[in-house]
Amino acid sequence: MSSPTLTEVPAHLREAVDTAKERVAALHAELPRWELVVWTAGNVSERVANPEGDDLLVIKPSGVSYDDITPDAMVVCDLDGNLVEGGRAPSSDTAAHAYVYKHMPEVGGVVHTHSTYATAWAARGEEIPCVLTMMADEFGGPIPVGPFAIIGDDSIGRGIVETLRGSRSKAVLMKNHGPFTIGSDAKSAVKAAVLCEEVARAVHISRQLGEPVAIEQQYVDSLYDRYQNVYGQR
Repeated sequence: MSSPTLTEVPAHLREAVDTAKERVAALHAELPRWELVVWTAGNVSERVANPEGDDLLVIKPSGVSYDDITPDAMVVCDLDGNLVEGGRAPSSDTAAHAYVYKHMPEVGGVVHTHSTYATAWAARGEEIPCVLTMMADEFGGPIPVGPFAIIGDDSIGRGIVETLRGSRSKAVLMKNHGPFTIGSDAKSAVKAAVLCEEVARAVHISRQLGEPVAIEQQYVDSLYDRYQNVYGQR
């Protein structure tokens, strides 16, 4: 039996939702900064965990200019994609984000862009091979291709989950569409989107010079373990 649709943010989540709105609004600025989007395309969302019931997500509204994105402009939805709070229609990709959160409880942030090089690989329906240590570090192997799916329902979300469930990759190239990335929170998903575009560009350029050399699996595993568990400040 499905839970009833929320009509407002529960009082005990008010502070968490407002904090997520501020964080998600600020992170949207990173997408044009790193040249991952044009016009109003792309979106960042973050899960708001609810210890007393169903989780929520914060995402940008549909068709809003990046110059107009503020915490107050953000919308809140449940994990069926229903609007819970906000004066504008949610992003057209909300159903995909919601499906990922609903079926991958470890995911706390989702990002979608149409970044040029990653989208070019998606247009070819070709995974990005693991030929760079940066890829081994962040993605633990190749960046896979997900199935072709149409915007409007949870088809894209299903494709993301089917492709990334059980994978170490934080990115998927949805065929003929573009990249989606996931993370433990919205910031880590944005980072994955930035690095996805960087490696897509670098590997594309390397192929103009010849066939890039794949990294042996044992080294991919070692690099991934070090970067995820040792690198940086702990």
